[in-house]
Amino acid sequence: MMMKMPWRRKSRSFHLQLQGAIGTIQSPFLFLFTNYCHSSTSTLEDARFFTNNFKSASFTRLDDAIASFNHVIHKHPLPSRVHFDRFLSALVKIKQYHTVLSMSKTIELVGISYDVCSLNILINCFCRLHLVDFGFSVFGKMFKFGLEPTTVTFTTLINGLCMESKIDKAVEFFDDMVARGYQPNVYTYNVMVNGMCKFGKTNVAIGLLKGMADRGCEADVVTYSAIIDALCKDELVGEALELFSQMRNKGISADVITYTGLIHGVCKLGQKNQALALMNEMVEKNILPNVYTFSVLIDALCKDGMVSEAQNTFNVMIQRGVEPDVITYTSLIDGLCISDQFKEALALLKEMMGRNISPDVFTFNILIDTLCKKGLVSSAENIIKIMIQRGVEPTVVTYSSLMDGYCLCKQIDKARKVFDLMVTNEIANIFSYNILINGYCKCKMIDDAKELFDEMSHKGLLSDGVTYSTLIEGMFQAGRPQTAQELFKNMCSHGQQPNIVTFSIMINGLCRQGNLDEALTLLKEMEESQLKPDLVTYCILINGMCKAGKINDAKELFSSLFENGLQPNVHIYCAIMKGLCREGLIDEAYNIFRDMEKGGCLPNNWCYNIIIQGFLKHKDLPKASQLINEMVDKGFSADNATIKLVVHLSRNNDLILRLLKVRNEGSAN
Repeated sequence: MMMKMPWRRKSRSFHLQLQGAIGTIQSPFLFLFTNYCHSSTSTLEDARFFTNNFKSASFTRLDDAIASFNHVIHKHPLPSRVHFDRFLSALVKIKQYHTVLSMSKTIELVGISYDVCSLNILINCFCRLHLVDFGFSVFGKMFKFGLEPTTVTFTTLINGLCMESKIDKAVEFFDDMVARGYQPNVYTYNVMVNGMCKFGKTNVAIGLLKGMADRGCEADVVTYSAIIDALCKDELVGEALELFSQMRNKGISADVITYTGLIHGVCKLGQKNQALALMNEMVEKNILPNVYTFSVLIDALCKDGMVSEAQNTFNVMIQRGVEPDVITYTSLIDGLCISDQFKEALALLKEMMGRNISPDVFTFNILIDTLCKKGLVSSAENIIKIMIQRGVEPTVVTYSSLMDGYCLCKQIDKARKVFDLMVTNEIANIFSYNILINGYCKCKMIDDAKELFDEMSHKGLLSDGVTYSTLIEGMFQAGRPQTAQELFKNMCSHGQQPNIVTFSIMINGLCRQGNLDEALTLLKEMEESQLKPDLVTYCILINGMCKAGKINDAKELFSSLFENGLQPNVHIYCAIMKGLCREGLIDEAYNIFRDMEKGGCLPNNWCYNIIIQGFLKHKDLPKASQLINEMVDKGFSADNATIKLVVHLSRNNDLILRLLKVRNEGSAN
């Protein structure tokens, strides 16, 4: 003991620094090891147990580890540094970093010298506690003690820098390591690669992978998996698959992380079949997918409408003993809701709770939103009751969905009560206001909608495009075009750039009011704002032109669509045909009708009725009869207007009876 005293004097400053570090992290494991009570090992059997426990570094409880340490620290002679290092390493494995630091202090006090291994353990503990600066302080002491750092030392510090998001410093220290002549091993590279990938520097990680081969260091599955996962997250799935192939060619077996990363990547690109193939490949190679792998695939399948495949994958998951979690259930419930399988979704919720997996706010919100959108508000109310009973606090999304449901069912008073509750709880946001404004407009309570709009301004909430568009449309429908136009000007003056929807609402409102010139002026403004009109906008204008008797302008606008590379949809075809028929240009309408199919737009029930009515009004019964037979053969049926014209004009009882029969069969179905 006395021979080690000079070293203790030499290391006193380090001891004080270590003591200061432990104080800084406020360890809950600051034990007074020197005040060990011998009564705790009163028997020889206890003494042997604690000694063996210490030397083998095998313990199941922290209390046993502390008791063993307290026992051996007072033995004469003391165990070797190697035994202490092995014991501390075992504590590090169970993440008892504070305890290791406290024990290291005690070991130093009894005069046992530090070696490289013990200092590496200290550095690792500081790094794990996000105190990398203290780790570097220990690194500096290594040189003062005449000890040579190892690759493990450098790797541990690099990992500490990455954990604290100091990526640039990690790269700098890695370069310093190489410059000092140290050879990075595969673990060093893996730490660097993981750090680079985590912070979006995938190209640097790929460069490190190439550098490994140049230095004669073979990459392993961890290296490849990290880069493959990062590439997939960056949606560079092609490069990820190429790297996966390279990995296989080198004889490196993929693990669950590799496959999961790839499955996630191909799912994001919508390649569900490839994702299923990768999952099957995993199973064939006895690589058990984990809950995250299954959840990623189930979620992707549900989002793509492949709910039955998602359910099959879920069943495979259960059969293989992988317990689903709240994310798995929520994804599948979402898929079932989207595909209108409410009963199955509710049954899954019940099953979930039966497995003691607590639904979270997202699970409940999905069900509530779906039920409300379908008008099943009473069922949504019951789900909210269950939600509250289970201690899950409803959010602004929950209440907004309920408001939306009430508005849909024209229960505007109930919607207002929910809104007022949100205001009281100070959680009402612009989305909440928009829902209620829309509800008021749909119920033709336009003054209430305007009042709510004004209230937003008084409360400092900035109206968005949805607010303005909803209220502008409501004003037009209420026959108040002047107010609608004022709102539009107000929107522009407050820095809100109207989008295509807002412009289309304005153009539609003006056309309905017969203000075609103003609508066309607005179209010009729209184009000048670099917004390209869509097919909806063009359809509104063609309709407006036809109603205003400006058929030539409508024809010109219709032709310009093809010149601009746009393919008219069925609504635009119907609009121009109806306009042409109204103006008596039945042959032109018929030519457009026949051109539809050539352009890849198949005529529907509406199109047939428009063109048939055109011929009937012009008393061309042979042509109308031909088209009626064609329409019926294609499974379409006549509307009331067509039947009235046929009955009025035709003496062909067989044709009338056939039309009525098809109409009645359609109604029965």
